[in-house]
Parts: sequence; structure tokens; C-alpha cells
Amino acid sequence: MNAAALINLAYIGASILFIIGLKMLGRQSSARRGNLLSSLGMLIAVVITLFDRQVVSFQWILVGLGIGTVIGFACAKLIKMTSMPEMVALLNGCGGLASLLVGWAEYGKIQAYGWEHYLASFAGNPLFTATVIFLAVIIGGITFTGSLYAFGKLSGRLSGKPVLFGGQQIVNGALVLALLGAGALFVATHGDGVNGAYAFYAFLAVALILGWTLVMPIGGGDMPVVISMLNSLSGLAACAAGFVITNNVLIVAGCLVGTSGVILTIIMCKAMNRSLANVLFSGFGADTSSASGGGEGTIEGELKPISAEDSYAVLEAARNVVIVPGYGMAVSQAQHAVRELADMLEENGAEVKFAIHPVAGRMPGHMNVLLAEASVPYEQLIEMDTINPQMPAMDVAIVIGANDVVNPAAARDKASPIYGMPIINAHEARTVICLKRGKGAGFSGIENQLFLLPNTRMLYGDAKGSLQAVASEFKAVAEA
Repeated sequence: MNAAALINLAYIGASILFIIGLKMLGRQSSARRGNLLSSLGMLIAVVITLFDRQVVSFQWILVGLGIGTVIGFACAKLIKMTSMPEMVALLNGCGGLASLLVGWAEYGKIQAYGWEHYLASFAGNPLFTATVIFLAVIIGGITFTGSLYAFGKLSGRLSGKPVLFGGQQIVNGALVLALLGAGALFVATHGDGVNGAYAFYAFLAVALILGWTLVMPIGGGDMPVVISMLNSLSGLAACAAGFVITNNVLIVAGCLVGTSGVILTIIMCKAMNRSLANVLFSGFGADTSSASGGGEGTIEGELKPISAEDSYAVLEAARNVVIVPGYGMAVSQAQHAVRELADMLEENGAEVKFAIHPVAGRMPGHMNVLLAEASVPYEQLIEMDTINPQMPAMDVAIVIGANDVVNPAAARDKASPIYGMPIINAHEARTVICLKRGKGAGFSGIENQLFLLPNTRMLYGDAKGSLQAVASEFKAVAEA
């Protein structure tokens, strides 16, 4: 067996490890082993690639490896689980930037040595290679600046509200046309000559601008979909980069990331009953005049506060409790406090479940990650479609900092911006206790009509402190 066959065999083995690892990430019990298997596959792919490409000097590779290891280790140690959405946004941006640089570097080789010399090292033809360079650069560029903007919103450095201006869609449309025009010229000329160079730097600049302007009009409430979409784009950019340098394992890995991201994006759009185009271009949340609804089916009433002592009295008698976590739980880092309270409820004879909405939090699976950190058994995490039929049998629903995903206006108020969005039917529980910092609207600016229902009580304060106060009541009774 020659060297080329051995290298391809190693790539196939790495690809199989990617697929098995991805499959195992779907369950909490096997997720750790899945992550290790995927990492092993990546290690094999990297080592084989270094030898396959006949690297002359490993000096700079070792420098990069050292820097990357230090940064990765520091991130793992210093970044809090509550900051994972920002972290994921940055990682997506890094993936996009890497693909952009690969495309740029390969174009630099073509400019320096010419096509004849370049194609002696890489199989293909000028038309195909120019096309995939164009794709790697534009997808990578859009992903990079779009991810930076998403990071700014998620970290609070930029406003979470949509940023709209007159003629925004026309401007974006013009940018897309300019992108395609420059790309067509680049491919037609194979990047040769002055026209090819102008075209390359034109679509590079437009792609960077377009990534920024595409994320601008997207509200903070739609960030889970944006993160999923950018993750998918980073995979597609890597796939295009794999075609540029004819690396099979990079093509496979990019396809896996890209397709899984597309599937997740579709699932999340379906969970909000909105199309991807509506998420990207509607400026959801910018029109505050309709945020409070007010149409037929609007719920009217008043907010009814409850103390931690009275909350204890309600929960002490409950036998079926469902907890609905939202971004407020992440902000107050209340995942450990809610696990402690859930344990106390179970010791008191109650059955406790956690209802997970697909777009709760600021990134896909945000609530699952936080609850896993607090060692909440994965079996207690119930998806929206499964928990909703059980809601009328629940004695108490505890809503922790969730807003739109439990707002009954989505089902009743046709004037509400979220009308038609599937929600967790917390309002169908016999009693609802909502943990909230104050009386204002949530992150999206939409009034939550759940708070006004007769069976809803408001436990004001920081979620972590409120949960600990209720837990203290259980402890006091147990010690009495």
C-alpha cells in the first residue's frame, strides 16, 4: 500500500470518528466520550495532513500550536458556562476567518507562481479552483464579521435591539449583487491580471461588510437562530476551503458541521413558527408599538407578587412540579440553586421535570448546557412537544427568567408580534410562580401576558437569591 492510500485510509478513519462522535453528542451519557472521539479524529487528521503536505518547516506550526493551546486552556478555565453563547459566537468567527485566510493564501500562491505551477501541486482546473476560492472567502468573511457582531450583542457590548435604517434591504441587496458581480469576474478571469486582483479584493471587502449588515437588523431574541446559522456557515466555509486545497477530511468535517447547522437552524425556525427569511430581514422586536399586543384575545389583569415563604407553602403541597428555565437563569447563574431546590422537592415527594423550549436562552441547547453543569439528570429535561400535554396535570410551574417561550399571547393575541409561535404551556399548570427581577418587559420588549393570569404569582428578585430563599424555607422546616 502506497503513502497516498495510507493517508486516505487515515482520513476515512478520522471521518468515521467525527460521525460517531457527533452521534454520541446527542445524549448526555455519551457526550463526553463523543467529544473525545471527535477530538481523536481531528488529531489524526491534523497529523496526517502535516506529513501529507510535505511541510518544510514545523517551526511556525509549533508556535501556532502553542499559542492555540494556551488560548484554549485559558478559555476552558476562565470562561463561565453562562458566557458560552459569546464563546460560541467567537469560535464561529474564528472558523470563518481561518477559511477566508486559506482561500486568500492559495490565491496569493497563484498570483506569485502562476496556474501551471500551482496545479502541479493541487488537482483541479482554474475554473473550479477560482470558484471554491471565491466561496471560501465570501462565506468565511460573512461568518467572521457576522459572528463578531453577534458576540457584541450577546456580551452586551452592543445593543440587543435590531438596528434598522431606511433602505437597509436595498443596501444589502446591492451588496449581494456587487458580491456576485465581483465573484463572476474573478471566476471568469481565473483571478489572473489586474481585473482578477481587483475582483478578489472587492468581494473580500463586500463579504466583510455584508456579514456585519446582515446581523444588524436581527434582534437579541433571535440570537439562537443566528448562532446556529453562523455555525453552519463556518462549516460550509471550511468545506469550500477543503475543496481549495483538495483535503478530503476537511471537506467531510465542513459538510458535517454545515449540514448539522442547517438542520438545527430549520428546527429552531420551526419552533418559532417563522421562516429564516423572516428572522434575518424582519427586524423582529424593533417595532415596540406592537410589542404589547392589545388585539382580540388579550389577557388583562394585574401582577400579583408572592413571597418566598408563600412560595414554599405552595411548593410543599405540590406533587408534580415543572421548571421552565430561561435566560434569566443564566444571567443570575441560578442553575445550581434550581438543582438544589429540585432535589428538595423530590425529597418532599414531588416529581420534578424541566421543560426545555428549543430557543430558550441565547444559543442552541443553552439551557441543556447550564443544567448539565449543575448535574441535573438528562432524563428530567423534557422537550416542548412532550411536556405540553402534561401541563394541565402539573400542580406548579416555576418559570425562571423565561419570557417569550411561555407567553400565552403567542396562542391568543393576533396583534402580538409572536402570534403563532409554539410555546411551553406553563399557563395550564394549576399555579405558576414566575421569577423575575422587576416588572418591565423581557429582553425582546414584549409584555408577557402570563404574568397577568389569575393563577400566576410573581416572585421578584434575582433568580438565584429567590430560589435560595425558598430552599431555605425547606431547610428550616426540616431542621425544626
